[in-house]
Amino acid sequence: MALLLALLLAWLAQAGLARAAGSVRLAGGLTLGGLFPVHARGAAGRACGALKKEQGVHRLEAMLYALDRVNADPELLPGVRLGARLLDTCSRDTYALEQALTFVQALIRGRGDGDEVGVRCPGGVPPLRAAPPERVVAVVGASASSVSIMVANVLRLFAIPQISYASTAPELSDSTRYDFFSRVVPPDSYQAQAMVDIVRALGWNYVSTLASEGNYGESGVEAFVQISREAGGVCIAQSIKIPREPRPGEFNKVIRRLMETPNARGIIIFANEDDIRRVLEAARQANLTGHFLWVGSDSWGAKTSPILSLEDVAVGAITILPKRASIDGFDQYFMTRSLENNRRNIWFAEFWEENFNCKLTSSGAQSDDATRKCTGEERIGRDSTYEQEGKVQFVIDAVYAIAHALHSMHQALCPGHTGLCPAMEPTDGRTLLQYIRAVRFNGSAGTPVMFNENGDAPGRYDIFQYQATNGSASSGGYQAVGQWAEALRLDVETLQWAGDRHEVPSSQCSLPCGPGERKKMVKGVPCCWHCEACDGYRFQVDEFTCEACPGHMRPTPNHTGCRPTPVVRLTWSSPWAAPPLLLAVLGIMATTTVVATFVRHNNTPIVRASGRELSYVLLTGIFLIYAVTFLMVAEPGAAVCACRRLFLGLGTTLSYSALLTKTNRIYRIFEQGKRSVTPPPFISPTSQLVITFSLTSLQVVGVIAWMGAQPPHSVIDYEEQRTVDPEQARGVLKCDMSDLSLIGCLGYSLLLMVTCTVYAIKARGVPETFNEAKPIGFTMYTTCIIWLAFVPIFFGTAQSAEKIYIQTMTLTVSLSLSASVSLGMLYVPKTYVILFHPEQNVQKRKRSLKTTSTVAASPKGEGAEDSK
Repeated sequence: MALLLALLLAWLAQAGLARAAGSVRLAGGLTLGGLFPVHARGAAGRACGALKKEQGVHRLEAMLYALDRVNADPELLPGVRLGARLLDTCSRDTYALEQALTFVQALIRGRGDGDEVGVRCPGGVPPLRAAPPERVVAVVGASASSVSIMVANVLRLFAIPQISYASTAPELSDSTRYDFFSRVVPPDSYQAQAMVDIVRALGWNYVSTLASEGNYGESGVEAFVQISREAGGVCIAQSIKIPREPRPGEFNKVIRRLMETPNARGIIIFANEDDIRRVLEAARQANLTGHFLWVGSDSWGAKTSPILSLEDVAVGAITILPKRASIDGFDQYFMTRSLENNRRNIWFAEFWEENFNCKLTSSGAQSDDATRKCTGEERIGRDSTYEQEGKVQFVIDAVYAIAHALHSMHQALCPGHTGLCPAMEPTDGRTLLQYIRAVRFNGSAGTPVMFNENGDAPGRYDIFQYQATNGSASSGGYQAVGQWAEALRLDVETLQWAGDRHEVPSSQCSLPCGPGERKKMVKGVPCCWHCEACDGYRFQVDEFTCEACPGHMRPTPNHTGCRPTPVVRLTWSSPWAAPPLLLAVLGIMATTTVVATFVRHNNTPIVRASGRELSYVLLTGIFLIYAVTFLMVAEPGAAVCACRRLFLGLGTTLSYSALLTKTNRIYRIFEQGKRSVTPPPFISPTSQLVITFSLTSLQVVGVIAWMGAQPPHSVIDYEEQRTVDPEQARGVLKCDMSDLSLIGCLGYSLLLMVTCTVYAIKARGVPETFNEAKPIGFTMYTTCIIWLAFVPIFFGTAQSAEKIYIQTMTLTVSLSLSASVSLGMLYVPKTYVILFHPEQNVQKRKRSLKTTSTVAASPKGEGAEDSK
């Protein structure tokens, strides 16, 4: 297998050499290989295209500059000169692979040389041997990740260490596949971490990714997606890949796809310069300047070429670039290069023509008339613009890393020797790799150069933003706004966005929910949600949950918490209490006046004829009815609630018991008088009082039993005024009496009232000379009407927010009206006669025969109505 592999590589090497376009050679005891994209990718079947002045020539010259400095340093590799073999990759991985086979020629020939294979020319003459190729001990390069991957797969077979100055694909960190690969730039996994940190620092949680097809773009986006998923809080709206060979209209299609998720304004770009430029052009054509918020990788960096003439679309773009510095020594070196002193670089003449826009005359051919002839006296930086390419620092660091590793290896294997010793001839690649991984020194920019176990350099990035100057995008430039070295430091206050705004634009699938709103997540998209209000009596527990407040509480105005529900009751100053209290006061005053009048004229005919004993009982009941109003308005407590239970029905029971007894007595007297002159039983005042108190005692006993079974107390009812609007909710302080129990208190009184009404109807036929029956009848009729009106009003307002006020006022007013009817119809006329017409308060002698006999049968003549 090894022999077949060696023969195959030998054939490929010969094929590669046949196609090689030349190389830069420096003689030395130890030779380093170099791979640089001196030319762009060719088109129409050509391997190479136009010259790349900065990425190609600058970087190649940086390696030559670094080799000059190493060879001139007496402290570094004393007695050992480093040589070089520098090749052009033409920015194409397959072409670079063919070129890289040059580095393993010596190893291939070493494995195939000798008489073991029996090689002979015709006639038995031994073959002529060409000069042996340089034995390359390590390779600097390549630039593109795809090229480095292709080359690394070959170099590892021959144990040749490789250090890249620009390849950042995370795939190259796999030490099991690319064990001889190292790099002085951090991998895109660090860059992706830095970009995730930038996105999170800007408060974005919904972004799209855009990648050029290939290892760099695809692996960079893959790293970004993986890190953002692990970190959480960032969702990917779209992941779009730009083909290697985009068709016409491809970039317009990319912009249309990005606009399918317009809220994802942040666009993460891992793309080459050409793709970046064409994406910006498509955004401008779609009239979306200022809509997208670009976050570019190091392929964008701080370059002007991707945004030239597209500055207005690029305003606000945040880009990332491995931390670097301009190497002053290289500037001095490169600006002094000329055609005379730089003949070792075979591509320098082509660079000279390109840089100064002139043409050199070669082999007697005359230059094109349209192009100026080069004089050779032109100077870089004087007759042309010059700016050091960004990866120059890393090319120099890569060369120095190999030099320091060789120096350490030389000290260990060749102690005391100046120059190479047999232990380093040939140089073992595996041993050199160990020394490379162990180097640690300050690089050309003063920053430490080192490698981890995977051959990666530590992540250190500068963060830039393209900002307009004085409102003009074309005159703007890249401004440093932060840096990343394992942690992000971003100066958000210095950021400037399209329209000269300093407020960070949003790139969110959903706007943050307001106070009192919960997130209702969209299935499968953790960064998208709908905001759902915690309405009613619910409050926001956390950003995803609403819960109902406890029964005694209501939500705060913004529904972010709960607060105690205010407690209300009917107060003395309430407008609802004024009418009942006024009626009660007037009623008590009137009742007191009547009682005082009756007491003062206790023995007058009118007082005696009205039945003094029952009248006083009835007036006491009327007084209690009026007094109940004060109990209904008073603040509920155990004592007040007990008094309500007792006196609410006691006054009405006492009144209607007295009226029922009196009506029944009149009815029985005249019914008995129709059949006999014998008076009916139990019509004496004492009997009347006994009957009245017996009827009343049933109410008292029932109330006492109720209080024994369920002691009275006050409660706060939070359901009674639990309105739809929590702001209107109130807890009601009241006695523990439901509507039904309240009616139960009055039920017995209503039964007495109905019975009394029945007797009043039956007694309506008594002689007109006994006119107390008719006032009692009118009283009961009116009372029934009052209570019939009370029932629908009381129960019809059970669902009202003002229930406590309406029902209390309805009850107390109904009680006062019924008491006022009794007082007004039964006693006000008598009091009026007693006070204002005392001449009528005398006993008449003229009576009917039947009435006389009835009255004569009555003890003391009490209860007979005076005939007028």
